[in-house]
Amino acid sequence: MFESIWDDLKRQFQGGDTLIRLVLINLGVFVAIHLIALLLTPFFGIGNDGSIDLLLDWLAVPSDPMTLLTRPWTILTYMFLHVGFWHILWNLLFLYWFGRIVQDLLGDHRILPIYVLGGLAGFLAFFVSANFFPESFSSFIGGRMLGASAGVTAVVLAAASTAPTYRMHLILIGPVQIRYIALLFIFLDLISIRQGSNTGGHLAHLGGAFLGWYFVQQLRSGQDWGQAFHRLLDRILAFFRRLFGRERSRPRVVYKNPRRFGRRGRKAPPDDQDYQEKLDAILDKIKDSGYESLTKEEKEFLFNASKK
Repeated sequence: MFESIWDDLKRQFQGGDTLIRLVLINLGVFVAIHLIALLLTPFFGIGNDGSIDLLLDWLAVPSDPMTLLTRPWTILTYMFLHVGFWHILWNLLFLYWFGRIVQDLLGDHRILPIYVLGGLAGFLAFFVSANFFPESFSSFIGGRMLGASAGVTAVVLAAASTAPTYRMHLILIGPVQIRYIALLFIFLDLISIRQGSNTGGHLAHLGGAFLGWYFVQQLRSGQDWGQAFHRLLDRILAFFRRLFGRERSRPRVVYKNPRRFGRRGRKAPPDDQDYQEKLDAILDKIKDSGYESLTKEEKEFLFNASKK
C-alpha cells in the first residue's frame, strides 16, 4: 500500500505543474519533520518538544544576525516549513486556490518566482523589524520564523492585482471578488501588528503582499522578474551540476517569451505582436469587467496562453 502511495506521489510531482509541486514539497517537509521528531522522541521523552525545537533551530530562519550567518540556508528553508496542522492546511489551501488564478492569467512559470520572492520579502520585513526596531519587536530578538505565509500572501496579491474582480465562491457567503479577500488579509495583519500578536510574522505577510502586488506592476510596465528569476535559478543549478560532475554537454536552449510583458523597447515580430496585443486586451478586459465577462473564445485563448 505504501509503495503505491509513494508511486502516486512521484507521478504527481514529476507530471504535475509548479503549483502541485509546491504543495507536495510543503507537505513532504511537514511529514518529514514530524517523522524525524518521532524517531528522536526516545532521546527527549514523550511530551517534550525538544526534538521539534532541534529541527527548527536548523531550518527556521532566525532573527539574530550572528545565528543567521551560520545558517544562511534558512532564508529559503523557512518558507517550506510548518509544524502545526492548521498552519499548513490554510496556507496550502490559499496557495492552491489563488495559485490557480495566477496560473490561468500569468502562466505556470510565474508561480515559483512569486512564491519565493514573496518569501524573501517576508524574511526582510521580519529581519528588519526584529533588529532595527527592538523597542517595538523585542520579542523577536533571538527568535525565529517559519511557514509559507509570506509566499502565499504574495500569490494572493498577485492574483488580486491581475484580476481584482475575479469572483471566488465562499461557503456561507457566496461569490466574492478576490480584491476584497486580499484587502481582508492586509487588514487583519495590520490589526494584529497593532495588538502585538506575532508582530514579525504579520510584517512578513505584508512584505510578501507588497512583493506580489509589485511583481504584477512590473509585469505591466514590461519588466518580467519571473524570467530573471529562472535565469538565475538555471545558473545556480548548472553550478551545482558542474560542482558534482553531473553537467552534460547538450545544445543550449534559449527561452523567449512571446507573451505579454516582453522587454521594454524591443519590437516583437508581427505574429508575436498580434498575439501580445490580443492577450493585453483580454487581461485589460478582466481588470475592467471581471473574468466572467470573457467570451468562450477569449477564455480558450487565455487558457492556451497560460500553458506556453
